[in-house]
Amino acid sequence: MTDTTRSRDPHDPKGLIREAFRIEGISPEECRSIFVDWALSLAAADPRPALGALLARHADAPAGHPMIAVLREGLADEPAPRRRGGRAARVPGG
Repeated sequence: MTDTTRSRDPHDPKGLIREAFRIEGISPEECRSIFVDWALSLAAADPRPALGALLARHADAPAGHPMIAVLREGLADEPAPRRRGGRAARVPGG
């Protein structure tokens, strides 16, 4: 079956995550690279619903598969932005 005849999965349009789970011995770094490509291929602005669906779909993956950790990291809340300077950082006693 070719990609054009296969129905497109809205959560994994290119099948990247599915294929990552099929690769034996895949490294965490390779999973992160695949994750970035996957995120760029999504039509949705917020990837969290797709991440949740993918985690549920691949819940039976072998324990310790690095893609599970990468998907969970993607669901984690972003850290609050830190202040990077301003007047107080540049002016003594400011």
